[in-house]
Amino acid sequence: MRSGGFSKARLGRMREVMAGYVERGEVPGVVTLLSRRGEVHVHAIGMKTLGGSDPIRRDTIFRISSMTKPITAAATMILVEGCKLRLDEPVDRLLPELAERKVLKRLDGPLDDTVPARRPITVRDLLTFRMGMGIVMAPPDSYPIQKAMSGLQLGQGPPSPSIPPAPDEWMRRLGTLPLMHQPGEKWMYHTGSDVLGVLIARASGRPFETFLGERLFAPLGMKDTGFSVPAAKLDRLATSYWTNFQTGALELYDEGRGGQWSRPPAFPSGGAGLVSTIDDYLAFGRMMLDKGRHGNTRVLSRPAVETMTTDQLTPEQKAVSGILPGYFESHGWGFGLAVVTRREEVAGPVGKFGWDGGLGTSWATDPSEDMVGILMTQRAWTSPRPPNVCRDFWTSAYQAIDD
Repeated sequence: MRSGGFSKARLGRMREVMAGYVERGEVPGVVTLLSRRGEVHVHAIGMKTLGGSDPIRRDTIFRISSMTKPITAAATMILVEGCKLRLDEPVDRLLPELAERKVLKRLDGPLDDTVPARRPITVRDLLTFRMGMGIVMAPPDSYPIQKAMSGLQLGQGPPSPSIPPAPDEWMRRLGTLPLMHQPGEKWMYHTGSDVLGVLIARASGRPFETFLGERLFAPLGMKDTGFSVPAAKLDRLATSYWTNFQTGALELYDEGRGGQWSRPPAFPSGGAGLVSTIDDYLAFGRMMLDKGRHGNTRVLSRPAVETMTTDQLTPEQKAVSGILPGYFESHGWGFGLAVVTRREEVAGPVGKFGWDGGLGTSWATDPSEDMVGILMTQRAWTSPRPPNVCRDFWTSAYQAIDD
């Protein structure tokens, strides 16, 4: 047993399980990382491209999609600590497009069948996904409001950096629509993080991507994280795939050179826009584990991180919310990330927090074990339920603990 408390044999077992997914062709490649008490183990298995000969490596760049959300929340808290934003103030001051909201009487109703919002949207509502707007967990265009959001290119589907307009126009379009629910009533996924990106830019007086670079990525040494990949690094960007539901085969979603992430987007998505490497995200995960500190640099205060990683949802909100049936029976939602509130499995200790990326990635920090785990693949999920490669990674990570 080493200083990190891992079993060498059980780490080997984890590698075998992950290698099986590559050998069976379920993922072209996979990079895993476990960090515990400062001891780090990384496995890079497979290829960057389906059927290719270029191996996946520790420094391969992945599209981390919704793992962008915790980073956006941390950036918001930097501005809260600087008194540029306040958690419970209305966003109207900086986002007048969201003032005096109308709310649909029913989700499946016409867009003009509304009532006034009972209160303004707050910064906390955006962080906790309770703004009253989000992705509807139903087939595309099932409801008029879904169809309207898709038509306005406001992000109801997989990340597509080439589609949304620039931030001010994006906000203008969002402001033309009614809310789906009253502010504070229900957790709704995703849209709050995209709104936060615009809010951060306006509150800081700098483009969102510039603020992230200066206040998070530079202090944390996240040199390969951003909303696009520079030309000199494109050979390190993994090709992205999704599944053809008719044939079950992997199909190209986004290529590296010439793909959507090969150039800066008009709209840097705070919900799903970033690319990163496993070591870059480890720096963020460790900062959260260390309560806001990275080496000798303090990025956030301990109270800020504790607030971010505390369940913010009430029982009433959980009863009408969820990304999966029963999810909020054992999880809560902090600021831009999930928190385990009841242990149901080996890999789910109370207090563990993190989030996943639907294009094939997963991260969690576990204070009780002094551990950070990260999984990166280039195969998109096929549903909100984690794929087997993700679930087996977390089971394998925890079975490797030997103290």
